[in-house]
Order: sequence, then structure tokens, then C-alpha cells
Amino acid sequence: MLRAAALAAVGAGGAAALSVGTAEAGAVGRPSAPRSTFVLVHGANGNAASFAPLVTALTLAGHRAVAVDLPGHGPVANFPLSYQSPQDLDAFADAPSPVLAKTTLADNARHVAGIVRRLAAQGPVVLVGHSMGGATITRVGNQMPELIARLVYMSAFCCVRLRSVLDWFTTPEAAMTLLPTIPSVGDPERIGVGRTNWRSADPEFIATAKRALAADYDNAAFLAALNTFEPDEANAVSTDDARGVPATWGRILRTYIRFTRDRAIPLPLQNRMIKEADEATPGNRFDVHSVNAPHLGPQNPRDLVAVLTGLA
Repeated sequence: MLRAAALAAVGAGGAAALSVGTAEAGAVGRPSAPRSTFVLVHGANGNAASFAPLVTALTLAGHRAVAVDLPGHGPVANFPLSYQSPQDLDAFADAPSPVLAKTTLADNARHVAGIVRRLAAQGPVVLVGHSMGGATITRVGNQMPELIARLVYMSAFCCVRLRSVLDWFTTPEAAMTLLPTIPSVGDPERIGVGRTNWRSADPEFIATAKRALAADYDNAAFLAALNTFEPDEANAVSTDDARGVPATWGRILRTYIRFTRDRAIPLPLQNRMIKEADEATPGNRFDVHSVNAPHLGPQNPRDLVAVLTGLA
């Protein structure tokens, strides 16, 4: 999910990987061919746990899947006491974010590259990024194209001409995004992160966030998703150089899974990213698929699994 710190100006060493699923081994006495491993990279305010339904579905379908916690996320995420109940919103607005205030896109890429390097020794790696996670997988692709069998962007940022994630929100194709309607907390320049009070009980906040991120979810499913979000996201990740290098990143097979009901990264924005990437590497164009889903993806991961299964 994307709720980047710097979005407010326009208008979503980490822990070890979590949620590992492994396919069954081949028949006794006959070793099976190495299977692809899906490495799933979350967006802003996310974590590995947000991929739990997808990891489970991929594993039950016979695939290997690893969901990654980026630096400053997951078990080491910043949850100030003021964010707990009863909340102290004044203190929450000023609370420091020790890790994410210093985290860069290079830190994210370094962390994921280390995981890819270890898994590539076991078989092909399919590196999947959602939302702002697309910036991370592009940077990893720049560094180690020979270790990645395919890059998959799930309604994710793919920068080629434009330098950063934030730059995309200055384009005409981003005019319809609802992300800036989600209220932020505190001054991102002062605390070094973008901060959101996802635990708000304000019905208007919940309705606004649902419209932007998961308009077709039922209310119970959206509240469950809301409670997996983390309050902070690093400013630098949305403003650092996220461009793919045609000579390295551009050599890797790549797939774009468009979320056609996305109101955070609108479909015209997704289409422009696909177009500019294809123009940069005309001999290696995106394999494009469409899923009828909002920004958080389909409530049931069945359709995503069907697409991903066809890529492994």
C-alpha cells in the first residue's frame, strides 16, 4: 500500500523475511526441478503480514513464496505509546521514528537484494512489488539482473523517465488519485516520515481511506486490512531516484498487473508507466494483465494467484 511521506506535499537493516511457503518436494527418488520463488515486496505503511493471504494461496497452489519486511517495518516498526488506546494525538504528531526517518530507497534495495541473492542459489526468483514496492524492485533489478527471472509490478510504481515516485504525482494521469484525501499527522519535514493515524475511530476518516484504497471491500475486510497498516513511512523512499536502467533492469522479463479499480494509483497512471517502460526497452516489453481490484488488491487473492501461477 502506498501512503508516502512526501505525498502530503503534493495533495502510503529490516527484519528477516516472514511468511515463507514452500511447495511439496518431488516424488521419492526423483528430484524435482527447481521451482520459482515469489519474493513479495510491500509498499508504504505495509509489511510482510499484509501478504499473508497471498502467500497462503500461492503455497496451496504448489509455489514457494516469501514476503519481505522492508527496513523499519514489521517487527521493528515504530508504534509509539501515543498511537495506542487511548491515543494522545498531540504526542503522536511529534513522536520520533528512529529507523524510518533515516531510511532510504537504497536501504530497501540493499535489504531485498540480500534476500534475492540467497534464494537465487535455490532456483529462479520472481520479484514482485506492490505500490511503492515497485521502486524497490526496480532498484534491485538495476543491481542484479542475472539473479531475477522476472519482475512483477502489482499496481506498482515503475519509474523510467520520471525520477521518483513523488514525481509521478505531478503528472496529469495522477489527477484523480484519492491518496491526498487521507489525512496525515504531524509535520513530515520535522519528524522525517509521513505519518497516518490508521487507528482512528472517526467514521469520516475510515470512509475516506476506504474510498481511496479498497472501495469494493466489505467493511469487516477493510477494517481488518486497516489494522495491519503501520503509521510511518520514510520520506526519502518516495523522493529518491527510482529509475530503471535499460542496460540492466531493462534486460529482465517483466509483468505489470493492472488493478483496474485503483483510486490511489489510477489506471491512466499505471498505463503511462507501462508505456514509458516499453518505450525505454522496445525489445523487452511488459507482459500486461488486468485484475478488477482496488489499490489493496482483490479481497480474495484467487485472481492474483491465477496470474502469478502463469508466470512461474
